[in-house]
Amino acid sequence: MNNDSIDNLSGSVCSMKGSDFIVSFLISRGIKHIFGYPGGMVTHILDSLTKQRSQIEYHICCDERAAAFAACGYAQAGAEIGVAFATSGPGATNLITGISNAYFDSIPVLFITGQVNTFERCNEHNVRQKGFQETDIVSMVKGVTKYCAFVNNVDNLPAELEKAYEAAVSGRKGPVLLDIPMDVQRNYLKYVRQVPTNKEIRRSNCDYTIILDLLNVSKRPCIVVGAGVKQERFVKEMREFLSKTGVPIVSSMIAVDVCSGLENYYGFIGAYGDRTANFIVAKADLIISFGSRLDIRQVGAKRDQFAPGAKIIRVDIDPKELEYSIRDDLCICSDLRDVVDWLSSYDSIYHADKKWIDICNIIRESLSGFDTNPENGLIQKISADIPDDITITTDVGQNQVWVAQSFIFKPKQQLLASGGFGSMGYSLPAAIGAFYHTGKPVLCFCGDGGLQMCISELHTISVNKLPITVVVLNNNALGMIRHFQEMFFNKCYSGTTADSGFRSMDFVKVADSMGVKSKILPDSGKMEMAFDGPSLLEVIIDKDTYVVPKLEYGKPNQDQFPCIDRDLYSYLNML
Repeated sequence: MNNDSIDNLSGSVCSMKGSDFIVSFLISRGIKHIFGYPGGMVTHILDSLTKQRSQIEYHICCDERAAAFAACGYAQAGAEIGVAFATSGPGATNLITGISNAYFDSIPVLFITGQVNTFERCNEHNVRQKGFQETDIVSMVKGVTKYCAFVNNVDNLPAELEKAYEAAVSGRKGPVLLDIPMDVQRNYLKYVRQVPTNKEIRRSNCDYTIILDLLNVSKRPCIVVGAGVKQERFVKEMREFLSKTGVPIVSSMIAVDVCSGLENYYGFIGAYGDRTANFIVAKADLIISFGSRLDIRQVGAKRDQFAPGAKIIRVDIDPKELEYSIRDDLCICSDLRDVVDWLSSYDSIYHADKKWIDICNIIRESLSGFDTNPENGLIQKISADIPDDITITTDVGQNQVWVAQSFIFKPKQQLLASGGFGSMGYSLPAAIGAFYHTGKPVLCFCGDGGLQMCISELHTISVNKLPITVVVLNNNALGMIRHFQEMFFNKCYSGTTADSGFRSMDFVKVADSMGVKSKILPDSGKMEMAFDGPSLLEVIIDKDTYVVPKLEYGKPNQDQFPCIDRDLYSYLNML
């Protein structure tokens, strides 16, 4: 095989080994970095990658789950698609957590699994397994992929790769998987080289006039911004549009970086959201939701109580999401970019009503400082001291909510997190993927529980000398679940505290053993983050940490725990 990609010499008939074709296909789609772990059934792919290492690099993580998360972080950071590979059997099944994460957060990732030779498969034989490490991964991941297929013939590779790629990056994005037997990888196929054409972007035929009409008669409009804005890669344009409207803005927790710093942004909504944001939504007469699922964590368990006095317009590319209604939603199934481009063409789209803006500001001022704690102050301090082109990743748990509540994002910064799937152990592998896309340093927030799930990736950042700074907030507890047990199980702690079965490891010793610079700091210490290589800063915090405010089941979103003074609550409701 020469160094030509499959797109050169258009129209000529060529022969190529299957694994070489896979790698050339990836190169032709502009993919420069992929993640995985070696195994017997992917040795041909590894060999083909090595021969093309001047055009595409593969990065070995310490296990397949981390490789899957790294591919997710790579795609989230701005790449069109991430790629992860693993061998058959346990290698393939270890990818499933990352596949599920990509599915629920709409992240485009191509997963390639090796499989035993076609002649080693069970096929018609009624046995559990015929080939060593043979596992039917396609059946396992059907429910959490947009497309998955077993490639049983090398001549099917071009069509299957094209179908998988298009499924991953089209419409509502998501993961795809191709299971490729070893003999398919090593066999040769004949194909006609073609240069991919720029496909015409399908534009929706929706009438967006009703959005403008309702917005212009509304007295108390509010825009909800969801993570779909980030997945469609037009954060800059959305920020310009949001500033232009002057409409009060709230967001989902995962989309706080889209809106942070805008004058008309009032925080994120939901169970752990800002009281101000939840009050504003409750008082609005029109809600326009862009790319937000409006799930239970955002609107509450009693969906009909969300924004009770408002008409609701929902814009989403996925028609199935729109079927999960709140009330009599006005649903627009469309690419967000189309809608925003159309609305932005009107210079007088909306002139903010001063009385409504005054009410929003009164709510914010009245609730200012009510829910502060040391961890929020620490996060805010960190955000003020770091460069403006750094990517931020979080794990799942209290650290994620504290970052969403208190980190002040600069325009070039972005937040990468596991949202809908909510997988602990995500932050550090995602940081690895993000670095390989941006080439910029990454600040990785973790709790002690989450970091222990991916602690081996400290070795990955060490041997590759990646400029990733891990800040682990260590309360020697699984803080969010400990708080839940405190509230609802009469402080009967089980597996969440040091005296009930949970133990934090010595992170500094572990990091030092892997060649990662590390130190322990008190919560008031100076952070001193250099971002010139791998490092770990452990902040010791109190074991009895809390995320507040917190919504109790059945209550309206704006009435969060701990309850504010009832006179103040009534006053804000009456505004």
